Amino acid sequence: MRLLVVEDEEDLVDALRVGLIRAGYAVDVAYDAPSAAEKLQVNTYDLVLLDLNLPGGDGFQLCRTARASGSGVRIIMVTARDRLDDRVRGLDEGADDYLVKPFAFPELLARVRALLRRETGGTSVLEVGALRIDTARMEVSLGGRSLALTPKEYGVLHYLMTKPGHVVSSEELLEHVWDEHADPFTNTVRVTVGNLRRKLQEEGLIETVISRGYRLREDA
Repeated sequence: MRLLVVEDEEDLVDALRVGLIRAGYAVDVAYDAPSAAEKLQVNTYDLVLLDLNLPGGDGFQLCRTARASGSGVRIIMVTARDRLDDRVRGLDEGADDYLVKPFAFPELLARVRALLRRETGGTSVLEVGALRIDTARMEVSLGGRSLALTPKEYGVLHYLMTKPGHVVSSEELLEHVWDEHADPFTNTVRVTVGNLRRKLQEEGLIETVISRGYRLREDA
């Protein structure tokens, strides 16, 4: 899943980015409101961590703009502003959650997982046939056999498991599993899918649909 961190405190951004990448997420960063607005317009994100006090604008306006555009991206406001009226305004402007600084990183991760679970029926465990992913523990198994995956292999499998039976293009995987620094003209998606198939050790679980993308069999 691909996240956007909108925050002007560089030390906090660095800490969040490292922690979120270790948790298996692709992470883009914006340090001010104009660059955040541009990235939200150009890229597809699954979730945004949004500060309120930003150079060149504020988080309330960004949230309002995102909602007016029809974007269904999940938004967590992460801010030092702890007054009740700020919390109420944030949720009224369209935020899905509101977290006050300082916060414990495990709590932030839990809130991220909880919002992203809305796409999968509210459970932290995804099962497609004999494949099983526990997103809270980042554990993957096939028929009871534990799989050791790289972060990108995990991200690709996780995304395919949210859309079993559907064809997912390489471009869509690149948008949701890689960050903005990924080169769209490389074969990184094909290589990652190939490595993932070898680790699954079972033919046909991930099918290639020529000229369209990849499909995880629903009876995997």
